[in-house]
Amino acid sequence: MFDFNLQSLLKDTLVWIESLGSIGAIAFIGIYVVATVAFLPAFVLTLGAGVLFGLWLGSIYVFIGATFGSIAAFLVGRYLARDWVAKKIADNDKFKAIDRAVGKEGLKIVLLTRLSPAFPFNLLNYAFGVTGVSARDYIIGSIGMIPGTIMFVYIGSLAGSLALIGTDAQPPVNPTLQWTIRIVGLIATVAVTVYVTRLAKQALAESVDN
Repeated sequence: MFDFNLQSLLKDTLVWIESLGSIGAIAFIGIYVVATVAFLPAFVLTLGAGVLFGLWLGSIYVFIGATFGSIAAFLVGRYLARDWVAKKIADNDKFKAIDRAVGKEGLKIVLLTRLSPAFPFNLLNYAFGVTGVSARDYIIGSIGMIPGTIMFVYIGSLAGSLALIGTDAQPPVNPTLQWTIRIVGLIATVAVTVYVTRLAKQALAESVDN
């Protein structure tokens, strides 16, 4: 019931954005940033962008909103929650080793996790803030959001109406595009799992040697 009401609220927000005309894009980006930080289902907004702005402009606006929102969440996780989390894991040598590993190869790990659908977007933003990944690598890694963003904005653009978003009445998606994104996501999921495991083992070995 809660999810339904929340999605309805976001749809109403999209209708309001549509009524704003030329400044709707600015409002959309701002709301997307807030939704990302607040753990709201930005998926609905992403689909709505396809209806309101079309595939390419919609993808650009979503990417901008998601990037700024993820940066804000990252900074909250790093500067407001990091000290508390650090105390909780202070005696956990394995976590500290993984933290160092992520700090060493942060860009690759961020990029792969952004490509992978197995890692929840909103939670990942805060989680990276607690690791040692640099802000620079974290921001550049946002490029990995592009394929998924384009796909979901495209799905939204097929609806043609905000009322059809998320319903069975929405037109079918091009299967080639759908499978391409899925395969890319699967490869990224396997790659990041193997890569992070290897880096963690290396970091643990180095900590033992030292």
